[in-house]
Amino acid sequence: MHKTATRLRLAGALAAALMLGGIATGPSAQADERHGKERTLADLAQRHGRYFGSATDNPELVDEPYKALLGHEFDQITPGNGMKWYATEPEQGVFDFSKGDEIVNLARANRQKVRGHTLVWHSQLPDWLTSREWTAPELRAVLKKHIQTEVRHYRGKVFAWDVVNEAFNEDGTYRESVFYKTLGPGYIADALRWAHQADPRVKLYLNDYNIEGIGPKSDAYYKLAKELKAEGVPLHGIGLQAHLALQYGYPTTLEDNLRRFSRLGLDTALTEVDIRMQLPATEEKLAQQAEWYGDLTEACLAVRRCVGITLWDYTDRYSWIPDFFPGEGAALPWDEELRRKPAYFALREALGGR
Repeated sequence: MHKTATRLRLAGALAAALMLGGIATGPSAQADERHGKERTLADLAQRHGRYFGSATDNPELVDEPYKALLGHEFDQITPGNGMKWYATEPEQGVFDFSKGDEIVNLARANRQKVRGHTLVWHSQLPDWLTSREWTAPELRAVLKKHIQTEVRHYRGKVFAWDVVNEAFNEDGTYRESVFYKTLGPGYIADALRWAHQADPRVKLYLNDYNIEGIGPKSDAYYKLAKELKAEGVPLHGIGLQAHLALQYGYPTTLEDNLRRFSRLGLDTALTEVDIRMQLPATEEKLAQQAEWYGDLTEACLAVRRCVGITLWDYTDRYSWIPDFFPGEGAALPWDEELRRKPAYFALREALGGR
C-alpha cells in the first residue's frame, strides 16, 4: 500500500520484540552506539535541515524522567496550553505569561526553540470574552490588544506563531467562532498583520487538523493562503496538525498537499502529530502506526519547505487522546512507561538513522 509498508512492518515487529525483552535498541541505535553516542531524533532531523519537536505542558514538568527525555531527544517545544488565551489573559487587560515563560525558560536551558501556540482560537477562551456580546469595534480592539501584547512579550523568544487556529469547518466553510461572527473573515488577515507589527521577524502560521490530505478543508486554506499572499498579508506557513487515527485511513495525498502550499511560497510544518488507535493496542496496530509515522516523516523530508515535525507530546503518559476519544489511545512513539514503541524506530529509519 505505502512504499515503506514491508520495510517498516518488519522494523516494527523487530522493535516490538526488543521492547518486550526490555532492550531499548535497534539497528540504527547499535550503529550509533559504536561511535559512543546514540543520535537523537533531533540530531537525525537536523541532518535534513529540519527540527523534530514535542509539545509539553506545565503540570508534566515535575516528572523528572519525562523532563530529561524531553530535553534530550528534541530540539523544539510547543506549549500545549500555557500560551492560550485563557491562560495568558484570564481577566480583560490582565496578562499572565508565567506558564508560557516556564516552558520558554526550559527550552532556553536545553537550547531548544519554541513554537508559540496559539493566539486566536474559538476554544479555551476566558469567560470574560465568551460571556457577553461584543460590537465589532469592541472585539477588534480586544483582539488586537491580546495579539500584540502576547507577541511583544515573546518577541525574540519564539521562532513561529500559530496565529489563527482551526478557522474552517470540515466542508471548507468558515467556523462560526465569536471572531468570525462579529468581525467577518477579515479577522484572519488582521490577526496576521497585528502579529507581524508586534514581531516582524517571527514566522506566522495558520494551523488546523484534518488538512493533511487534499480535500474541501485543505482547499479552503489553499484558497485563503493564495488570497492573503496576493494581498501582501504577512503569512509565512501552514501548520498541519496531523492528529491521525488508524481507523480512518492514511492521508495519501499529504506530500502533494505540502507541495502545493510550497508553490505559494509558504513553509509547512506537521505541528501536533499523534496517531491513535482503537484499544487494545496489538502488534499489528503498532506496526501499522509505525508505518504511518515513517510515511508522514518521509513526506515532510520530500518537500523542501516542510520545516519540521512536532509530536503532540511524545509519550502516552500525557496524551490528550484517551480523555477526548474514549476507547482510543496508544498514539505516541513512547508508551506510558517512557519505553520506545515500534513507531520510534520507524521515525529513526525514516530520518536515516543507522
